[in-house]
Amino acid sequence: MPFYENDQSPERALLLGVDTGEYDCEISLAELEELSRTAGAEVVGTVSQKLPNPNPATYIGSGRMEEVCAFCRANEIDLIVADGELSPAQQRNMETQTDTRVIDRTTLILDIFAQRARSREGKIQVELAQLRYMLPRLTGKGKAMSRLGGGIGTRGPGESKLESDKRHIRRRIYALEEELRQIEKRRNAMRTRRKKDGVIAVAIVGYTNAGKSTLMNYLTEAGVLAEDKLFATLDPTARKLTLPNGQDIMLIDTVGLVRRLPHHLVEAFKSTLEEAKSADLILNVCDASDPVCAEHLEVTERLLSELGCSKTPTVTVMNKCDRVPELYTLPTLGKTVHISARTGEGIPKLLSEIEKAVCAHTARVTLLIPFSEGQRLAEIRRSGVVLSETFLPEGTRAEAVVDTALLEDLKAYLV
Repeated sequence: MPFYENDQSPERALLLGVDTGEYDCEISLAELEELSRTAGAEVVGTVSQKLPNPNPATYIGSGRMEEVCAFCRANEIDLIVADGELSPAQQRNMETQTDTRVIDRTTLILDIFAQRARSREGKIQVELAQLRYMLPRLTGKGKAMSRLGGGIGTRGPGESKLESDKRHIRRRIYALEEELRQIEKRRNAMRTRRKKDGVIAVAIVGYTNAGKSTLMNYLTEAGVLAEDKLFATLDPTARKLTLPNGQDIMLIDTVGLVRRLPHHLVEAFKSTLEEAKSADLILNVCDASDPVCAEHLEVTERLLSELGCSKTPTVTVMNKCDRVPELYTLPTLGKTVHISARTGEGIPKLLSEIEKAVCAHTARVTLLIPFSEGQRLAEIRRSGVVLSETFLPEGTRAEAVVDTALLEDLKAYLV
């Protein structure tokens, strides 16, 4: 008996954008095209229109809508993606006129996140964001969708399917929020423990597809998925990194950022993004080969500021410098290091900058610790580095790099 493989062809998509002058529509549509390809769609065409504001009924003007309808029929379009957030009325009207499924930028990003979520926390965060976004967009069919309950007081027209669905979604949102709160508690407990143990955390943040996971893999051999796609990493990964001076730090890879990141995602992924907030140092990684890398840096800085990370020391890491022509002038923002995470170029300079930043939390000291207080050396080794030890009649003389939080406890042993 012959077997046939059913290959599902990618959905043919048409992208729509409205240029209100609020942002660069061309760059935003190019990013939307990359997002659509990442989601698995085949982009057939792009349509944009200059308007003071998006049309409240159909997002784009009526004349341009007629052109879109004709284009959809002629090119067998399966999906229309709007480069903005559509209201339920706009989405319904567009679908009715074009006879084609319509989604917006937020739905597209949520779909990519749903594909990439691997951990329990990631899946909860994605489902929560999807449900919060879906709730005000539910549509029913009035009495045709109504159904009766069983028992006294339920006779009559009954409860509409729409009301029932909304109640079910609200219950699910509450359950997910409760589960996420428990995960956040555990995550906060881990952060508190790290602080208590003097573990220095360095968070890698930046625009999506800037090479954060590639850098993480190069420095720690973490084996994180690193692809030339948007949002390849969704779940945070933490690995130990030993600096050239022998000090151990924790390196944390975080989810990528994107311009006009939907509010639902920022809310749902707050516990993940707060890894950056609690870090001692932030590496703001940017793709130096991207013509709009300066704008990417601004987007990242703005989102970090919203999370309350504006006071955290930051090193700007311009990645993919092996792709940049020599005459191209790279933007610099504070402490800046030019590297290539693929070839390893500039990595020693980056490690040196991390050491300098971390030294603000540490001090090099000489200690004389009595043999009876040997546990002190164990404490130092856990949070710092013992550079040398000499055994004297009165105790152990140690040259060490220690966390400044420990200095008060070690004051009695300072030489």
